[in-house]
Amino acid sequence: MTTATLTRTAIPTGTWTIDPVHSKVGFAVKHMGVATVRGEFREFEGTVEFGEDLDSSRVYGTVKSASVYTGQEQRDEHLRSADFFDAGTHPELRFESTRIEAIDEETLRIVGELTLNGVTHELELEAEVLGTGLGARDEERLGLEVSGQLSRREYGMRFNAALGSGDAVVADKVKLALDLAAVKED
Repeated sequence: MTTATLTRTAIPTGTWTIDPVHSKVGFAVKHMGVATVRGEFREFEGTVEFGEDLDSSRVYGTVKSASVYTGQEQRDEHLRSADFFDAGTHPELRFESTRIEAIDEETLRIVGELTLNGVTHELELEAEVLGTGLGARDEERLGLEVSGQLSRREYGMRFNAALGSGDAVVADKVKLALDLAAVKED
């Protein structure tokens, strides 16, 4: 199957705006080597533009770093500090795709540039196309499940302490999990 066929059949061409009410930008990281702390960002926006083929398609978005939420206020304040997101100096995380490739009929590889803490690195994401349909107001909707991972250290997040077990308080690897619903603009 060609990438042009994938784009026309799996995702109709057009501009799709992320619906923040029905979407989630989440993450998970190991804590003390034995538990997983999950969190999310509550303020974000994004756009998915699908052209006639994947070469003319792109994805971009921003996240407000101060909107980080893990369910524990003391931890959230620490995450907003210079030890992690430095929200006062770097109020936004930004992602913009540089290429989109078809993995199979339902899955895309989205490669782009993530800027976090003023540092930009390439990030590879995998997006499963869940489908399209009509919403309650007859608007066209698109569903995507996006996953990936990044290294905290690559983005200047060096806060840590070693435990007696040899594990770190906070692991370097952060798993990303985005559940996205988007509404077609045109």
